[in-house]
Amino acid sequence: QVQLVESGGGLVQPGGSLRLSCQAFEMIWSIAEPGWHRQVPGKERELVARITNLGREDYGEDVKDRFRIYRDDVQKMVHLQMTDLRPDDTGIYYCRVWYQGSVHWGQGIQVTVSS
Repeated sequence: QVQLVESGGGLVQPGGSLRLSCQAFEMIWSIAEPGWHRQVPGKERELVARITNLGREDYGEDVKDRFRIYRDDVQKMVHLQMTDLRPDDTGIYYCRVWYQGSVHWGQGIQVTVSS
């Protein structure tokens, strides 16, 4: 059964950094296209970043100069390195993977940016 497990969230001060990780199970990871979305209070769920199986990266406008997505095809993981975090980055971050015609979601992980 396909499963995604996120880790790495938590509380960080403005200007700080965090790295989120998503571990995939029961996928041929080399053909999966993973990414991260977030649910910020008062807004709809939005794209943060995604990476294709060929390594092409796309970012949301608010994060493209601060966040970086990268994948580890050996470990079947995708990571999101977040830097220069701001209070409006606070929200629940979801790992999302397109795989064999279906979309799969992780359970979500909280990121809080506050002093």
